[in-house]
Amino acid sequence: MLTPGGGLPAFTRRIKRDVHAAWLAARDPRTPWYARAFGLMVTAYALSPIDLIPDFIPVLGLLDDVLLVPLGMWLFVKMLPPGLFDECRTRAEEAAARPQSRWERC
Repeated sequence: MLTPGGGLPAFTRRIKRDVHAAWLAARDPRTPWYARAFGLMVTAYALSPIDLIPDFIPVLGLLDDVLLVPLGMWLFVKMLPPGLFDECRTRAEEAAARPQSRWERC
């Protein structure tokens, strides 16, 4: 899921793609209820502007995002049936490749 290499921009693109894939997997009917609830919590935390530790605290503010989101994603993927997250990741990549209007990007 999250392999090193490519630097910080590549890492953030992978996290963005995987959060979208987690959202798709949490809404899939093949996902068990406990994994669905956990996946929705992980995606809500990743997309929420509210953090456990506020970002204005120098190191700890960003450290919670850097550790909690990938750890939550890893646990969520472990809860899913085999192959489901790969399907959702492919759908998320296809959605990211579609053109967007300038209005939607704002």
